[in-house]
Amino acid sequence: MHHARTLEDLAGWTPEAELGVPGEFPFTRGIHPNMYRSRLWTMRQYAGFATAEESNARYRYLLAQGVSGLSVAFDLPTQIGYDPDHPLAAGEVGRVGVSIDSIDDMAALFDGIPLDQVSTSMTINATAIILLSLYVAVAKRQGVALTKVSGTIQNDILKEYIARGTYIYPPRPSMRLVTDIMAFGERELPNWNTISISGYHIREAGSTAVQEVAFTFANAIAYVQAAIASGLDVNQFGQRLSFFFNAHNDFLEEIAKFRAARRLWARIMRDRFGATNPRAQQLRFHTQTAGSTLTAQQPDNNIVRVALQALAAVLGGTQSLHCNGRDEAMSLPTEESARVALRTQQIIAAESGVANTVDPVAGSYAVESLTNTIEQEAEEILARIERTGGTLAAIENGLIQREIQDSAFRAQQAIDAGRSIVVGVNKFTEKGTGVISTSATGARAGPGSGSKEIETGVRNDSRPLFQVDPDVEPRQIARLHALRAGRDADAWRAALAVVSRAASDGSNLVPPIVAAVEARATVGEIADTMRTVFGEFEERR
Repeated sequence: MHHARTLEDLAGWTPEAELGVPGEFPFTRGIHPNMYRSRLWTMRQYAGFATAEESNARYRYLLAQGVSGLSVAFDLPTQIGYDPDHPLAAGEVGRVGVSIDSIDDMAALFDGIPLDQVSTSMTINATAIILLSLYVAVAKRQGVALTKVSGTIQNDILKEYIARGTYIYPPRPSMRLVTDIMAFGERELPNWNTISISGYHIREAGSTAVQEVAFTFANAIAYVQAAIASGLDVNQFGQRLSFFFNAHNDFLEEIAKFRAARRLWARIMRDRFGATNPRAQQLRFHTQTAGSTLTAQQPDNNIVRVALQALAAVLGGTQSLHCNGRDEAMSLPTEESARVALRTQQIIAAESGVANTVDPVAGSYAVESLTNTIEQEAEEILARIERTGGTLAAIENGLIQREIQDSAFRAQQAIDAGRSIVVGVNKFTEKGTGVISTSATGARAGPGSGSKEIETGVRNDSRPLFQVDPDVEPRQIARLHALRAGRDADAWRAALAVVSRAASDGSNLVPPIVAAVEARATVGEIADTMRTVFGEFEERR
């Protein structure tokens, strides 16, 4: 993208209208008046693998190292609503995240971690309503008041149809689940972010920075419309919307992207939806460094990439940050890699000095003109989506998916032709490492981490790789069978019948699902109960 060099590049730009002051509309310079001078961003490390007990050990390790928020990665069967003994779960149990089947697993995952003292983010979408219900049930078990529970559930199903693929139900019943969670959260969980609208996976799938902002906001607009249509007040639920962005390689473009997104969202909420509450106009977001930029070649280079991406996120005003591990192009990160990733954030916070100034880049010709360009181009894409009938129509007819695929193809062509340099891959390579494309971090919802270091995998620089114990799957299946054998069958059956009835009659599904998990119904059983009512989504080929 063109970078401005002089004041002429900002013709017509007025600091009053485009910038304002930090903490005030349009929030270009940040959502808080003092930003990090009064409170640092939350340092999260995305973690979860194998069994609940092993992930719990990693959580306790990270909390001891100074992490200020947990971020849970779930395995694929949990993400798409299959218990570990389902044929489709074979070979995937506990691999890219933790396997959670029941209230017993969820209780073990947070054993010894008081839910009124730690903020938890859960990267889960199609089964978000079940996992949130499990979290609520565990908080009740711990004796924690729901008003004291804080965290975020991703609950962003639209980007699954666009970019990730872990959907279950068709888009319209899926939107009902999203708004049920939002309504329940407004009533019962005042400190919980009931949705985290995600551009991260859109970017990982190959979009540009502008498309990341535009398609994320297209999804967000659909959620806001659905929430308003279900009777919720934009000034209330608007305060609990959160976002999740990617921090990619182009340093100045990324800083500008975050600033443009904040300004554009404030204008959308005020001008399109009539939000008058400043907190409902603010874009609050978590950032993760870009998994797709990590290379298996010369993996220590990834430490530098991650540091630059993290610095861009901080200069862009993020509320929360996860840094990827250097080895995530090859495996889940080892404990050592997770620690280096966390120390990267701590060094930026404590040593770089960038946290001492609110929006240090304000007024830069390059950054301000890039901020303007990204906002304008994102607005053009949003207008085009509106003309085609809105977000759901654009997803159902494949328009958004095609545009991302085209961008991904162009980006890969540029790497293959050497127009786009990837250090250690197509330039500055070492003999014998070969040239392959940069590697994304698999089906996980972003990278994560593991705790039992099974140091059997070895990589090209002979440092150990993390591997998940193959015994996890049979152990998890045995636990599941013991749970089913030991529960009250009548209570369990009755609870699932109430879930089925609520799915059919349109009443809020969270309370009956909480009751079902308390009756020890499993994630797969509850998902199947809703499959029977809603059906499953088949992608157009």
